Amino acid sequence: MLHTLQNLDRRWIFLLIALAVAIPTLTKWKPPEVSGQFSRDVFTEIEKLQPGDNVLMAWDYDPSTEGELAPMANALAKQCAAKQAKLYFITLLPLGPQMIDKTVDAVITRDYPDLVYGRDYVNLGFKSGNEGVIKVVITNLRGLYTTDARGTNIDQIPMCRDIKSVQDMKLIVNVSGSYPGTKEWVQYAVTPYKQKLKLVGGCTGVQAPLLFPYIPDQLNGLLVGIKGAAEYEQLVVDQYSPDRPEDRRFDGARRRMGPQSVAHLVMIGLIVLGNIVFFWERKVRLSGGS
Repeated sequence: MLHTLQNLDRRWIFLLIALAVAIPTLTKWKPPEVSGQFSRDVFTEIEKLQPGDNVLMAWDYDPSTEGELAPMANALAKQCAAKQAKLYFITLLPLGPQMIDKTVDAVITRDYPDLVYGRDYVNLGFKSGNEGVIKVVITNLRGLYTTDARGTNIDQIPMCRDIKSVQDMKLIVNVSGSYPGTKEWVQYAVTPYKQKLKLVGGCTGVQAPLLFPYIPDQLNGLLVGIKGAAEYEQLVVDQYSPDRPEDRRFDGARRRMGPQSVAHLVMIGLIVLGNIVFFWERKVRLSGGS
């Protein structure tokens, strides 16, 4: 037995991992989601919104992180739209406008057809400058955004006429996949004006350690990676779509958690097995066995 484990062909391990991913994917198995404090904080903060509140939707991610962040972006847009907030979409990344369009098409156009562009939501598009954009719009949004993503003068957009700066927003909702992102919104928007502004965000798993120090003073809630997205999806679906729990638009993160969970368990099992073989081998060697 020991000899067999010591000389196990690594292709069996590759096959085991492949099965751990394939079987939950094909069977559509999803582990039950129990929401953590971070996800509940995001949900609670958005639940405080009143109809007509202004919300800045900063979609700072692109196709490279779409698989991890698009599920939380769709769920965030769903909850904000359900609260009848006025949604102002912007992005600091060149490919961000595509992500905004996908969210609008997947959520607002399909679930909230009564919402009117320019009255209930607007896409202000991309501006270059990274954190420099934040430094400007925090005091003078109209000085930088003179038109929306369609080229319409913002003076002709009803929901933009009374907006002078980001300080007129009730809440900032940021989904961040890289630089610039949540950290820059914390540093250059919320920190100087934290008496007026609140921020909730969603980020990739690798970004999260950089943002934990800002919770809860500057960052009121954070969705961390695909796990945070899955927890938040469950909260939103339970509250706003209990009759459609399997809606694929708000099921992306939860579906990904099945293969990820099983694969992680298999990897942990292999690590434990490797340690057992190591100590077994050492015991046999010390006892003079072969």
